[in-house]
Amino acid sequence: MQKKALALLSGGLDSTLAVKVMLEQGIAVEALNFTSPFCTCTGKNAGCKSEAVRVAEEFGIPIKVMHKGLDYLEIVGNPRHGYGKGMNPCIDCRIFLLTKAREYMKESGAHFVITGEVLGQRPMSQRRDTLRVIERESGLEGLLLRPLSAKHFDPTIPEKEGWVDRDRLLAIQGRSRKEQMQLAEELDVKNYPCPAGGCLLTEVSFVPKVKDVFDHSDSLNLRDFRLIKLGRHFRIGDRTKVIVGRDEAENNLLESAVQAGEATLRWEEGSSPLTVVMGKQDEALLEKAAKILLRYTKAEPDTECIIKAIVDGSEKQLKVKKDFSEAIVEGLRIG
Repeated sequence: MQKKALALLSGGLDSTLAVKVMLEQGIAVEALNFTSPFCTCTGKNAGCKSEAVRVAEEFGIPIKVMHKGLDYLEIVGNPRHGYGKGMNPCIDCRIFLLTKAREYMKESGAHFVITGEVLGQRPMSQRRDTLRVIERESGLEGLLLRPLSAKHFDPTIPEKEGWVDRDRLLAIQGRSRKEQMQLAEELDVKNYPCPAGGCLLTEVSFVPKVKDVFDHSDSLNLRDFRLIKLGRHFRIGDRTKVIVGRDEAENNLLESAVQAGEATLRWEEGSSPLTVVMGKQDEALLEKAAKILLRYTKAEPDTECIIKAIVDGSEKQLKVKKDFSEAIVEGLRIG
């Protein structure tokens, strides 16, 4: 009977190679991909999903895409094992993903789980001790195979039972990816656009925007975290945030994301970035948001400008003076 592996596939180099190594041994593979608002591998509104789907199609294997939901956001806000250099709960994140994989194993008919993890590659989640913690707390002891570093660990059940040939597994470790790139050439694996993957939560400069959402939200939702990839963000009230688009593409994405009760602002007398006002609104807050908007237009300083505000399809005009200095605007900026 052919054995089947359930593979965590991000679409990056390491997870792609792990899948290929299993396929080369005649193991059936199903891919499992998790979408996240914090992925940096691809564009602002694409995520890693597109790369994982491409790899699965290229290898001719099925793929299941799961969305990291509110339960994941709770982990980001309060991780049991703490953060890395940014606001990245890497250990808790891996436990979360592998727990979901274990739960899906029965439905998929898989006998074990594989990942592209490499010993010592990531300083927080891929140390020997943390890899053991992740395996134990996800409930996958003995059933979690890491093909690229397998020879640095004790044999797993798939190896002991002869489902997988341990001699054909790898002993890669460390942060360099030279061995992976050489292996990719040997296995004819091409077109891997994000060899290292990426998560915005690891970027220190990104942390203030994430923290701001946690600190100023009555309830969490994925959309607010997706929006922090777009535009310039400003906090003008405890429950009021302003986002100013940086180009036409961002303006369009922001406009499509506006929800009921939120306001959009534009300068009537010239080209203008779209500005979204989220949360509590009153005349004073809308005026403050409009002054921030004017900072990014060619309106003359200290002149009175007409701003078009739209809320739930209802339009009104605001007369606002462009008198916010760069220092005032930057003082309101998040991050």
